[in-house]
Amino acid sequence: MTLKEIQITGFKNIADARLEFSPNVNALLGNNGMGKSNLLDAIYFLSFCKSFSGMTDSQVIRRGDDFAMVRAVYLRHGIDEQLSLGITPGRRKSLKRQGKEYQRLSAHIGAFPLVLSSPQDVDIIRGASDERRRLMDMVISQTDPLYLDALIRYGRALDQRNRMLRDAVTDRSLFAAVELQMDMAATAIHAARSSWVERLTAIFSRYYEAIAGDGAEHVALSYDSALNAPGATLTSLLDASRRRDEALRHTSTGPHRDDLEMLIDGMPMRRAASQGQCKTYAIALRLAQYEFLRDNMSLRPLLLLDDIFDKLDAARVERIMELVAGDGFGQIFITDTNRTHLDEIMRRTGSDYSLWHVDSGAFAPL
Repeated sequence: MTLKEIQITGFKNIADARLEFSPNVNALLGNNGMGKSNLLDAIYFLSFCKSFSGMTDSQVIRRGDDFAMVRAVYLRHGIDEQLSLGITPGRRKSLKRQGKEYQRLSAHIGAFPLVLSSPQDVDIIRGASDERRRLMDMVISQTDPLYLDALIRYGRALDQRNRMLRDAVTDRSLFAAVELQMDMAATAIHAARSSWVERLTAIFSRYYEAIAGDGAEHVALSYDSALNAPGATLTSLLDASRRRDEALRHTSTGPHRDDLEMLIDGMPMRRAASQGQCKTYAIALRLAQYEFLRDNMSLRPLLLLDDIFDKLDAARVERIMELVAGDGFGQIFITDTNRTHLDEIMRRTGSDYSLWHVDSGAFAPL
């Protein structure tokens, strides 16, 4: 799959832009804060219907504008497909594919797969557990619609149970009905996450070793869930924590509390790793995510690399450039403030590329 062209109006600091892309490498050069990442965010929005920066829909609308619009043409399975996304304050965002509007945005997830590596990825390692759950959910949802459906069902039932706890509901039959829905969804979520972590770990370790280079650092991933205990079911866990939940007025156990442990030499990354090791870990995770999606879908995802060389030594930068210039990746979008990195990647690929200078939301081809 490739993104052929994009037209952006009123998105963040981009007033109006239209770009045609190379099917191979597309490089964006410019100082910080000029709009390089905003272009990547517009592409990300078309795949996931939200901003990777965490901004709300209304916040991505350019200051002084009444709406934002992103239109794009993709080549998918040999056929041109058009996507258009409209965002207006106070209204539900509109996503259209081939001119037909989606009734459920969740039905779009996975259709136009994408992997983004950005400086914010360090939050996956050093941040709260919800960052790591979000990573699991985002990747698995793109390859397994049933998993996304289970997540949605679990979230709705969890919200209902938490409301009942806050309202001090005492009717056990009501709790039983809600908890049955939670249990069925939790079983599917736990099975999918367990399988994914096991499969990803081998891929991830290979990428980390390729970037780190010396083989002296040993990394691992481990799925931490209360449902890992032999014979555990969500129903039994909820029964055991009922009095605690009634006191806390929220549900204290379940897939919404799961975590993905990230280890280096047997120690937690968030405590034992340097900045460079965390950056290497995060990039290796994203490249492993790409390979997982590529091998489990009929499409090659887009690969977005946002300022990935910061805080890395020259040797690790060199190894990353070797990896992304290889045959395993499809269309790449990369940003940097250093043209040397971009020129070197394009030289290594030896293929068609496009390069732009970005200044205050305007894009000039170089």
